[in-house]
Amino acid sequence: MKKIYFSVVGICILLFSILFIPNTSHAEQGEIYEIGEIILNVRSEPSSSGKVIGQLVEGNKVEIFQKKHGWAQTYYAGEEAWIAAHYLIPVSGKSQQAKTDRSNEQVTITASNVNIRSGPGENHPVIASTDSGNTYNIVKTSGDWHNIELTNGNTGWVASWLTNNGTNNNAAGQSKKQTNSVKNTKKANGTLNGYTIVVDPGHGGKDPGAIGLGGIYEKDLISPTAEAVAGQLRSAGANVIMTRSGDYFVTLGKRVAISNSYDTDAFVSLHYNTFPMLSINGTSTYYYSDKDAGLATKVQSAMASTVPLASRGSLQANYKVLRENRAPSILMELGFITNPNDLAHIKTADYQNNVGQAITTGLQNYFSE
Repeated sequence: MKKIYFSVVGICILLFSILFIPNTSHAEQGEIYEIGEIILNVRSEPSSSGKVIGQLVEGNKVEIFQKKHGWAQTYYAGEEAWIAAHYLIPVSGKSQQAKTDRSNEQVTITASNVNIRSGPGENHPVIASTDSGNTYNIVKTSGDWHNIELTNGNTGWVASWLTNNGTNNNAAGQSKKQTNSVKNTKKANGTLNGYTIVVDPGHGGKDPGAIGLGGIYEKDLISPTAEAVAGQLRSAGANVIMTRSGDYFVTLGKRVAISNSYDTDAFVSLHYNTFPMLSINGTSTYYYSDKDAGLATKVQSAMASTVPLASRGSLQANYKVLRENRAPSILMELGFITNPNDLAHIKTADYQNNVGQAITTGLQNYFSE
């Protein structure tokens, strides 16, 4: 009888473990995966309904700490984040995956204006910067990145190939050199292969933007336009990063941070305009500094020859997303949603596709110089 009793108890424990222990597996700490999708949303929780807090692109590498119900947990901008596990490709080679404790070593920066990031990779946001000659204690190393101790007691990550203590695996540095080589080569034939373009759909979420005729919201017209623009750019070979991929609020500072966290070649912010007088119409492109004027001129010129709306030209303006952006940057007003004629065009898929083609052509012309 006692034997039967213990058998029953054992079966109950087994069933309980099968039915009630969560479907969670923990990855080895320091395990590196590569993104196998062109654009992959980073979410705040392991669910497709989780808030999108950022994006990763094909080829980015991430460190995974656990997997849960088809989702993988990593860190993004210093916060716990989740990405769809089925888009991850394991990176072969144990030396790439293992984090090394190097707390007794120091590293000296050998390049000027070096970004310090929140994580080991160019997909992580910039949290500070440093310059040639500065020396730091190494906390640990992951792949081609050193985690260093900053003067304020915090830590940050620098690329090893920008220091006197490069790692044996210099693939990232070589990749960067190859990317620059691709860009220089492609300038001759006008394609966008090898270029990273950040597309910034204005407003979103609690910020509807301008309100046009019939109570239409600017944000509701911007979203399909941004998708059309991104599609045209990708067709031309560009790597496209979106500052938002849905109807949610993104601060101006975050938009700039997204652009500055990539090796961005051009930043394009998309908007629609309003004015109390219904007769005011047309498109315009804004830039902040002289270094961006050429980009604004090329894109606005392509707009003038591609879309049926009047051109108001390229103009200088002190917008935050332009002023604080390290990449060549423009902000486009793609027509007035308070003008009946403009709005009739703006609402059509043909117009939005034409905007995408104009921006693509303008960028091709700009990079071909």
